[in-house]
Amino acid sequence: MDTKKNSVKPQFQFAFTKENYVWMIIGVVLLVLGYILLIGGGSKDPDTFNYALFNARRLIISPVLILGGLVVEVYAIMKKTKKDGANEQ
Repeated sequence: MDTKKNSVKPQFQFAFTKENYVWMIIGVVLLVLGYILLIGGGSKDPDTFNYALFNARRLIISPVLILGGLVVEVYAIMKKTKKDGANEQ
């Protein structure tokens, strides 16, 4: 008997597709950019106050980028491709 014809190799499938990984990278880039924009604003002299701490870059732009990066990461994890949906049904 030929066992090669009867043996079925199990198919290995990754949890995410290439498109998911691309979205994850985009989300990480947004997160890193948001955290980089938070850097700075300190003062070398502790007796002087630096008002750059409260500029729009740190109060508006950076948190929006960080939240956007988190939303993109959740989207990347939850996204299913059409191929996956067709195979599961």
